[in-house]
Amino acid sequence: VTTALLDLVPGITDLAGYHPDAPLTAAAHHAVRAAAHAAITPAQRAAAQRAALARAASLGIGTVHECAGPEISDEDDFTSLLELAGAEPGPRVVGYWAERVEGAKDARRIRELGAIGAAGDLFVDGSLGSHTACLHTPYADAAHTGTGHLDSAAVAAHVTACTEAGLQAGFHAIGDAALTAVTDGIRTAADTLGLARVRAARHRVEHAEMLTPETIAAFAEFGLTASVQPAFDAAWGGGDGMYAQRLGAERARTLNPYAALLRAGVPLAFGSDSPVTPLDPWGTVRAAAFHRTPEHRVSARAAFTAHTRGGWRAIGRDDAGVLVPGAPADYALWRTGELVVQAPDDRVARWSTDPRSGTPGLPDLTPGTELPRCLRTVVFGQTVFERLNE
Repeated sequence: VTTALLDLVPGITDLAGYHPDAPLTAAAHHAVRAAAHAAITPAQRAAAQRAALARAASLGIGTVHECAGPEISDEDDFTSLLELAGAEPGPRVVGYWAERVEGAKDARRIRELGAIGAAGDLFVDGSLGSHTACLHTPYADAAHTGTGHLDSAAVAAHVTACTEAGLQAGFHAIGDAALTAVTDGIRTAADTLGLARVRAARHRVEHAEMLTPETIAAFAEFGLTASVQPAFDAAWGGGDGMYAQRLGAERARTLNPYAALLRAGVPLAFGSDSPVTPLDPWGTVRAAAFHRTPEHRVSARAAFTAHTRGGWRAIGRDDAGVLVPGAPADYALWRTGELVVQAPDDRVARWSTDPRSGTPGLPDLTPGTELPRCLRTVVFGQTVFERLNE
């Protein structure tokens, strides 16, 4: 950060994570980010929000999930976004607020903010790139196991309180130790409340990159939605990517196991985690269908379903995300090249949960081909984007 930004945070040098000649982490990082947000005027913030929603609409995105929270934004940012999206044409916004719930009072406050869940970036750990994802064994390029922010007891308390309040809970969890803490904590909550109540709440986990067979089975058992980002693998996977640098090639090959999740019956929702990776829906579908680790690939149709119906199912709507009579008129029109059939004997197609996976109707997403171009986006019958003269 700049010295001018540091000057906005009195006592910054005394905070954990302050380094005079290295990136800021922990409390120092959070304090500086909060100061940066506070320096933005309401008009600047509204302009940025409009620009982000307009960009989403231009890409055929009719609904976005805003994963906000006290450590990554603030209440004014969150409530103003929901208000703006509700008042102006554009993609609808579904809001999550990442704050721990300890009882009915906390749950009521989260609902009053306009959030549908105490979820999103409620941090159980950090990220692989910064060596802060929490691992069972040390990094390949650092002599530690990362940073854990919530243990299984804290997870259990949050999930129990949310379930009792009828509120969706969720967590940011990337490393294998963080995901173990999540599933162990949810198991404790299920032992207390009953498995059926926990499953009915449809709790969710963001990222879920470093899953094991045991945590995949737990996701399926507890009905957890895996809210994942295939663009992560496209950006950082492969034999010489960031994952391999951080974890070594053997562990890196286990990351983002989409096929195994679908085989286990885990609800899968695709997203971007923008601005970490760009808003790019067809690129996301292609990244999942052509995962850098072949055994984790899914059919193009299964990937398309995860990026359409999957997002709606993640918020508890099983009736949305499809073009059927009587459904809300949410759709996009695309200019695309050749439509292709994925061969029924294709090894990837076997992982599709949709029996129509061998039918035509999807563009050729082979890497190197041009992706579809959005011509019009319609949300609840109202055109929110149109590319003129095409």
